[in-house]
Amino acid sequence: MKLSNSFSGALRTFAYFIASGTHYQLQGIDYIKLFGEEPSAIETAFAIYANVLIMDNDGVVNAKYAEKRAVDSIRSYCDSNFIVEPPYESWETALYSPPPLKDKK
Repeated sequence: MKLSNSFSGALRTFAYFIASGTHYQLQGIDYIKLFGEEPSAIETAFAIYANVLIMDNDGVVNAKYAEKRAVDSIRSYCDSNFIVEPPYESWETALYSPPPLKDKK
């Protein structure tokens, strides 16, 4: 089973705006340096995005909410005065095992 085009588009868009430093919810936050200096902060944001994303038969239904939850983690990492509301639940920030080093096919 392949991931849907809707998921692919949502992930691509989120990754572009995070990697380019142009995400509109992070204006004024110097987070690009995290890529080289604190990659776990970016890893956590992508984990939150993937964990929060919901799909139905038509595709992704909450891309903007998943984006906000993920972006809030970056903002709170960079700005100790920023408080994430509501606080994260453990399932949102869970980091799952990576895939095997070799593909099955």
